Amino acid sequence: MNVTRIRNKPRFGAYKAPMLLVVLSLVPVLGGLARLHDLGGGGPITEDNARFVAAPAPILIHIFAATAYSLLGAFQFSRGLRIRWPAWHRIAGRILWVCGLLSALTGMWMTMAYAIPASLQGPLLYGVRLTVGIAMTAALALGLRSILRRNIAGHEAWMIRAYALGQGAGTQVLLMLPLILIMGDFPGLKRDIMMTAAWVLNAVIAEGIIRRRRPASSRGARPG
Repeated sequence: MNVTRIRNKPRFGAYKAPMLLVVLSLVPVLGGLARLHDLGGGGPITEDNARFVAAPAPILIHIFAATAYSLLGAFQFSRGLRIRWPAWHRIAGRILWVCGLLSALTGMWMTMAYAIPASLQGPLLYGVRLTVGIAMTAALALGLRSILRRNIAGHEAWMIRAYALGQGAGTQVLLMLPLILIMGDFPGLKRDIMMTAAWVLNAVIAEGIIRRRRPASSRGARPG
């Protein structure tokens, strides 16, 4: 029994990837909290937040859903944690699947319904945001179908893809903040390209992780 406990106890390495993802999420999460403060009447109404004050429902749902999805979802990708607490992984997975779906749907809702200034969203970013929302929704649906069919490898791959798309805001901050600090703000097409590049980068990294983990995942998909 003691040997089993030692083997099942996750080492520090099991937490490294989740903690890195949590750090990546911090700035967008703090931005969401600041937006909640504005909606609560704690700040002036400006061109940047007027649309949210006029129609707060989608942004409120998006903030809560995306925050849970990015922070708690990070720990779903640790093999050590899944082995030690499989029940938690299943229960949290159901909740986070809903959060991910709400995040994707409200993202598309805001893109289409809000009158976003051209300096913050041009035609390129408009199309990319809708494409990302559709792709994330499809990845979540395919991930659910895979786990219902007990295809562990497929489920893991689609959940990685969905999470990578959902983490676009974190990577956008990582890419754009240093340039803004050096060069100042760059609205318009340059902004659209940089934000699009973040999603592309996340998608490329996700596919690399899936390819690297595929042999082990394939063994997990076979009947025991």
